[in-house]
Amino acid sequence: MRLAAALLALALAGCAQLPKTAPAGDAAAARLSGRISVNVAGDVHHRGTGGAASFELFGGPQAGQLELTTPLGSLVARASWAPGQVMLQTPQDERRFDSLDDLTRELLGEAVPVAALFDWLQARPWPAAPHTKTDTGFEQLGWRIEPRLPALVATRLATPVVTLRARLDGGDEGTP
Repeated sequence: MRLAAALLALALAGCAQLPKTAPAGDAAAARLSGRISVNVAGDVHHRGTGGAASFELFGGPQAGQLELTTPLGSLVARASWAPGQVMLQTPQDERRFDSLDDLTRELLGEAVPVAALFDWLQARPWPAAPHTKTDTGFEQLGWRIEPRLPALVATRLATPVVTLRARLDGGDEGTP
């Protein structure tokens, strides 16, 4: 996976990283942080892929910022979005995307609904789309969401199966 390879290369190199900057405007109002892993199931023709990183998620679905860091604390990717603009910064370059789905597809190999993630991390369905309750949580946007605060397991039901696991740090400020 691109994310796993980038994190491993940067952790070993120990020198290429983005400078830390504070999010601007409304993006600074809410903050969630913790660890996240994304695994894409393989099949007989393709190997499965996966990667993990620490994250800080600022703002909300309309405007925000997601920072990914290595286990050693190096900031290796910063995604930011606002109406009409989605950008990804890495130590190597800066790129623009048409949508958050396009950005996550490029970064992780599959699209992840970042807008819904703000609510899913707080153990609630995203209010902008219908959901169905299940015994262990709910299903929404083609994903099975199993909140286990302070953790979350989200599994995309379509092939290839994507499993996103997140664990929030304690004492986070604000709620998106």
